[in-house]
Amino acid sequence: MIFQPDFDDSSIPLAEYPRPQLRRDSYLSLNGEWDCTFCSSAQPPKSYDCKIIVPFSPESPLSGVNRQLKPDEYLHYKRTFTLPQDFNRGRIIVNFGACDQRCKVYCNDTEVGGHEGGYLPFSFDITPHIREGENTLCVAVADDASSDVYGRGKQSYTRGGIWYTAISGLWQSVWLESVPQIYIKNLQLVPDYASNTLSVTVFCDGGERPVNCTVYDGENVICSRVGASCNSPFTLDVSACKPWSPDSPELYSLKITCGDDAVYSYFGLRTFSRVQRGGRHYLAVNGQPIFQSGLLDQGYWGKGIYTPATNAEMYNCLKQVKALGFNMLRKHIKVEPLLWYYYCDVLGILVWQDMLNGGERYLKRRLNLGPFINLHLNDKNYKSMGRANELSRRQYAAEAEQTISTLFNCVSICLWTLFNEGWGQFDSLDMWNKMRALDSTRLYDPASGWQDTGGGDVNSKHVYFKKIRLKNDGKRALALTEFGGYSYSGAGGKKAFSYRNFSSPQKFMRALERLYKKQVVPAIVNDGLCAAVYTQLSDVEDEVNGLFTPDWRCKVDAQSMRKINESLYSAFLGSLK
Repeated sequence: MIFQPDFDDSSIPLAEYPRPQLRRDSYLSLNGEWDCTFCSSAQPPKSYDCKIIVPFSPESPLSGVNRQLKPDEYLHYKRTFTLPQDFNRGRIIVNFGACDQRCKVYCNDTEVGGHEGGYLPFSFDITPHIREGENTLCVAVADDASSDVYGRGKQSYTRGGIWYTAISGLWQSVWLESVPQIYIKNLQLVPDYASNTLSVTVFCDGGERPVNCTVYDGENVICSRVGASCNSPFTLDVSACKPWSPDSPELYSLKITCGDDAVYSYFGLRTFSRVQRGGRHYLAVNGQPIFQSGLLDQGYWGKGIYTPATNAEMYNCLKQVKALGFNMLRKHIKVEPLLWYYYCDVLGILVWQDMLNGGERYLKRRLNLGPFINLHLNDKNYKSMGRANELSRRQYAAEAEQTISTLFNCVSICLWTLFNEGWGQFDSLDMWNKMRALDSTRLYDPASGWQDTGGGDVNSKHVYFKKIRLKNDGKRALALTEFGGYSYSGAGGKKAFSYRNFSSPQKFMRALERLYKKQVVPAIVNDGLCAAVYTQLSDVEDEVNGLFTPDWRCKVDAQSMRKINESLYSAFLGSLK
């Protein structure tokens, strides 16, 4: 079944249920207007002097604040809520999509927990602190975008070029749900196309209970399992399900019950692998080699910075990507809200997910000049790679593990990228093996761009400023994981940045056509190239080399771009014969 997402037309910003693969009927959004204040103390203040719209960071115009949180400050949030009648089923859980970078949470003046790391979800059981009638929730946030400990992506206090405005605070949805005393805490879904099976593990909190699971195609029951054990995998025969692929993104619903708890989820029947044809390695979906034509997606959303104005905007952006003929996005050094991945699942867009880069300040001269002077750095030399801080290395590993855990069930994610262009890279082969032990169902790019250590599933190349010339190592799939970066004059102001500039939109489009025809297609035919990631999806602040503007106006001729992508797919299929 091809899913169609629903959108909420209420006045609450981003009101749609934020966790599509673990949905419950109990849902109370806390998005909207909160009290806030900036101060020097970590303790909740006695008064608040302004309002902020959650889930937009205070640095964004959509928050209503438009102010940078400084490293020596705390941002305090406060709002009240009253539980609807019959909402409480035993436990009350408060969920946060993400908060950048460190926070403590208080319910009715009692601290209920804290979190570190700016990109991943967390939750707290606030049941003991709930009162009849009005309740108060407070969040105290601190953030240092220059810290070498936490993953921070492209955030910078001094934006310019490839570095963008640093954000902070609550930038994803906040919501309440109610669960029984014994409830379903998480799911792990492992579909296997070759065997037509779905492995399901239901993780329960609070004790052992039998689990029931039903698979639906719309309203029709496909299969079911009654009385399975929680916290242990069980297998369903889903041979009646059609496979998921970019050309046919078939998805199926799940209902899972455990005692008094019920959750809803979905899956797609697919397998990602690396296959060999004629002595070359290729990326495959359901056992068949597929050329992946993608865009580098930084995940910046104009006036919302890290957060789209609406979820409909996010979905429509992805629809435009598909309409241009692309079948893949590389999510670059950012983790998106879970609905973004759901929309990729629905539309059939493959996702390469980057881990969160961090470490010391980007060592531009050493890392960028390396490829031009054939300088290869040892990523076990932590100092030379900007990872001398042991806490930073431990934090990276923890965030990478949580990223895999959080996104494991996303149908469209086919590859994990561990490090990018040497920034903060360390022990890449060890990290690859460690992550592969957590998720063996996806492919891996341990070192994208340069500072390759020979591991992983792709021989990953970045090419700017020079002609694309690639060499297949015969051991991994050959992938052009960044290239292009073209723009045209008038696309930005004096500070505008791109890798190559043209004098008009027409010349820009013709240059794109030449780039793909003269350089990418020959690499497919002659060298076995099986993936290409153009830089980039959209303009981001001073970097204006996107195919879209920040407000999602397309800068290229859609028909011409589709023809380019069709030529890539055709050349690839021809090269396999």
